[in-house]
Amino acid sequence: MTTTTHEKYYVPHDSAWPIVGALALLLIGYGAALWLSQLDQPDARSGPWVLAAGVALLVVTLFGWFGKVIDESQRGLYSAQLDRSFRQCMSWFIFSEVMFFLAFFGALFYARMVSVPWLDGASNNAMTAEILWPDFEAAWPLLKSPGGTETQAMPWSGLPLWNTLILLASSVTLQVAHVAIEQGNRLRLKLFLAITVLLGVSFLFLQGYEYMHAYDDLGLRLDSGVYGNTFYLLTGFHGLHVTIGALILLVMLLRIVIKDHFTAEHHFGFQAAAWYWHFVDVVWLNLFIFVYVL
Repeated sequence: MTTTTHEKYYVPHDSAWPIVGALALLLIGYGAALWLSQLDQPDARSGPWVLAAGVALLVVTLFGWFGKVIDESQRGLYSAQLDRSFRQCMSWFIFSEVMFFLAFFGALFYARMVSVPWLDGASNNAMTAEILWPDFEAAWPLLKSPGGTETQAMPWSGLPLWNTLILLASSVTLQVAHVAIEQGNRLRLKLFLAITVLLGVSFLFLQGYEYMHAYDDLGLRLDSGVYGNTFYLLTGFHGLHVTIGALILLVMLLRIVIKDHFTAEHHFGFQAAAWYWHFVDVVWLNLFIFVYVL
């Protein structure tokens, strides 16, 4: 009689962290929307506080949830099969993020290639365009909507270019840190991972400054027609992903500096964070090309 042995597969107990994380994302989304709706109401600014509460709760969630998984890993509860499951889950998560951004890029291309030309009389629609908006001229960026709303385009030079260089540099420094962890060079790992986190924070600071410039000086707002809508949706959601990625990298840095976690053979937590950050950088390159340059 042949006996078959199987790898153990650890199944964790019920956890409240998914619910807490969902609540944090809800507060972030609601706070951001509330903040934008209150920009013209100086006396009613509860939006930033709700947003800050959501971000704080998200940080608590990341620390708590990561801490639970780290504790289970340190206690030797995970097997090689579970490690493969983590890699598959991270791969599928990044794939879902790819599809998320493809939906917004699809909306951008539809507006540029289909909707705006159609309003100008393209695709055998000349009669409808002549009746509804006879003075409308199709162009991108659409600086004057059919309804008469006017705005200015955000140039690709200046802050967007600097942010592109910052994110490209952050990918390089993160790759150096990744090689360092595989070679067991802890000092280089700490140094270049810290530089990566600082570059991510610098990107967010400059993007916030860019938004203030767009709103105050260019008149580029969410209600500035389809150009303003697509601009803020694409860059705003990307900024949210950069924020989450920077927080994850910060957690990795604290684990390495304070707890001396990860080895050359076992460092999937760091590797998953690197995958996510490189994905965010690739998304920004596409944003820079199709939102700012073209």
